[in-house]
Amino acid sequence: MENDAATLYCPNENCQAANPLTHKFCQRCSTPLPKNYLWAVVDGPSVGSPGEILADRYLVLDKFVLLDTKPGLLALTPELDNFQPLKAYLRLIPYRLHVPQVYGVLFVADGPSPGEILLLEKPPLLVDDTIQQVHLCSELTTAWRDATSMRQLNWLWQIAHLWQPLASEGVASSLLDSYVLRVEGSLVRLLELRLDIATSPELPQLGEFWQQLVSDAKPAIAEFVNQVSLSLIQGQINSTDQLIKVLDQGLAGLGRSQTPTIKIITKSDTGPTRQRNEDACSPPSGTLISKPPQPTALAIVCDGIGGHEGGNVASNLAIETIQQQVQQLTKVPYDHIDPSLLLDDLEKAVSIANDKISQRNDSENRQGRQRMGTTLVMALPVAHEMYITHVGDSRAYWITRHGCYQVTLDDDVACREVRLGYAIYREAVQQSAAGSLVQALGMGPSTSLHPTSTRFMLDEDAVFLLTSDGLSDFDRVEEYWETEILPILLGETNIVNVADRLVEIANTKNGHDNVTVALVHYQVQYWEPEITIKAVIPESYSAKTVDLTSRATDTTLLDSPNHKTQVIPENQPVKSSIQLPLQWIVPLIFVVAAGALGFFVKQLRSQSGSLPIFSNPIQTLNPSIEGTPTPRSLANLDRGWVIKTNKEIPLGNNQSLPRGTFLEVIQKSSNPKPASGDFSVSMRVCTNKSTQTPANTNNPAVTTSVPPNSKPLPDTVLLDLPQLNRFAVSVLQSDVPNPCRTVTQPPVTEPDDASPT
Repeated sequence: MENDAATLYCPNENCQAANPLTHKFCQRCSTPLPKNYLWAVVDGPSVGSPGEILADRYLVLDKFVLLDTKPGLLALTPELDNFQPLKAYLRLIPYRLHVPQVYGVLFVADGPSPGEILLLEKPPLLVDDTIQQVHLCSELTTAWRDATSMRQLNWLWQIAHLWQPLASEGVASSLLDSYVLRVEGSLVRLLELRLDIATSPELPQLGEFWQQLVSDAKPAIAEFVNQVSLSLIQGQINSTDQLIKVLDQGLAGLGRSQTPTIKIITKSDTGPTRQRNEDACSPPSGTLISKPPQPTALAIVCDGIGGHEGGNVASNLAIETIQQQVQQLTKVPYDHIDPSLLLDDLEKAVSIANDKISQRNDSENRQGRQRMGTTLVMALPVAHEMYITHVGDSRAYWITRHGCYQVTLDDDVACREVRLGYAIYREAVQQSAAGSLVQALGMGPSTSLHPTSTRFMLDEDAVFLLTSDGLSDFDRVEEYWETEILPILLGETNIVNVADRLVEIANTKNGHDNVTVALVHYQVQYWEPEITIKAVIPESYSAKTVDLTSRATDTTLLDSPNHKTQVIPENQPVKSSIQLPLQWIVPLIFVVAAGALGFFVKQLRSQSGSLPIFSNPIQTLNPSIEGTPTPRSLANLDRGWVIKTNKEIPLGNNQSLPRGTFLEVIQKSSNPKPASGDFSVSMRVCTNKSTQTPANTNNPAVTTSVPPNSKPLPDTVLLDLPQLNRFAVSVLQSDVPNPCRTVTQPPVTEPDDASPT
């Protein structure tokens, strides 16, 4: 039906007054009026006519764009089996910066698209609230020609990061569809997900898509983009890891034309209802720092958990430890930093802080509710990048002139249910204990901790807000970012005043907890470089072989990105590039052999004298030499081989394989569904199940992300190739010791109230 006087209903259940669509607050009770713009996924020409009201609540603004006029009511929940790509949306919630999430479903009895329609929230839209006009953000292929070289490479870098997770869910085709692939400022955002049909696209197809962009690439990177796209097409770049490293090098080159200025302010407050402040921050509350002149800019927010003085001790101990660790990391010049290693080092720093708090708990014999812990979120700007690390439900938001984006995913029960594909987020948060944490620092050993570290390329002015839940609860950031934080970017206020204002909002609008905020204002000066950036395509060691004699004479060859390895033809003798007198050869062989043997034995021995376990060593021997085994990999997985999980792998039914689990291949079979992978493998779980302990059962406020011991690990599991690729398992070589070679103990089922070891 047509409705010329559509209204927006107050979400306050005690009010529910009708308001004009242009109002931001309820005219009766002053409650903020959220405007939930939705994208309708339909096959027809449109979802309805503009101005039409569907299901007595959804106002049609454009062909596929709706506004929910009753945001206080839950939308209908879709049946998980009714929509093919639905679980892909759920499992990709860690990538919601780029992938829209499920809002609900709409049932339409008649019209241009009858039936159940999937509704997605936060699509890439440009909205003018004053006149209720919405437009889709530009297609990447359209916006490409007007972007700077830094932004053009930034967009490709984001697509490279999305390729593997989307391919694992059978929706990589979304990144090849110019209609779906949109850009909102510096961000790549998808309108919806496209299912891979028949076969999943491969990297050469991505190269073909990128090849179309070469003609409109900026002069500084035109040759670079051409080299990368051709290398993808020809198979020289055959993994997303390789692709990301090449793009990182290009962005590092462009980054020399970008000068950042960074300011950080923190503010912490006990709040109106708490007796003490268990939050902590760095820099100390009220401190303003700038880089330059400061050499390092690091912001941390911690929200303590625990009994009397426990949370305060834990949060401050975490701050102190992280500061010490990061100070060592930032002594390395940026040109020598490997981004992937820096991410690992940040997670290791968090693990060290975790173990210090956990050991303090043990030494003080803290049990149950007296056991202390803390959440953590930190931001480390490095050159043209921002590194964000977090554990728990303290959050990081990224604010630009285009929008406010939550870039961390809470480590709570609700998000875990969505990530496992069990429920949509709006339904999951309504469940009891939805906000209970699944992990926090100090609740158990670091082997049970899974911190999240991500990095973002910055090519425009931005503000990062780190905050405890004293402010973020009840969507206060989403309600007030536009009026309170955006003015920083517009030059209308400063971050000191904004920090004070955000604490005031937390205390007056929420007031139930301590509140701590950190604002990181990142300003950019950029000019197009006059030089051209060239791509350095790394050699693929799985496809190439190394000249053994050249390697012996120069140990740096494998570490050099410019080194060209040589293939030794079959049955051709190895020739040395250095001619030595005959009388030197025999003694030299003995010296080299003895030294190598001593070094190998030394490496095998750890401090405890036990043999370490190696994961997936690089195979440098020439497969053409008789008797040398072919390197094991996921591509040639076979019966009897052993793999080790590098990440937690969800199995469903509230079960998962913890990181570090060893699995032995029992059977490998072709997969009849091309979109889901080339094959499936049945594997025996070798890890001693009696050692799998929950991380934090001593604290009722924190539930474990590892399934409790009342549900031991299964004896066998069935996984497919996309899952193995997605969770980055290591294939162990035949000479590596592992638990699958020993007799495993029978599973031990512990009582429900078992305490962590």
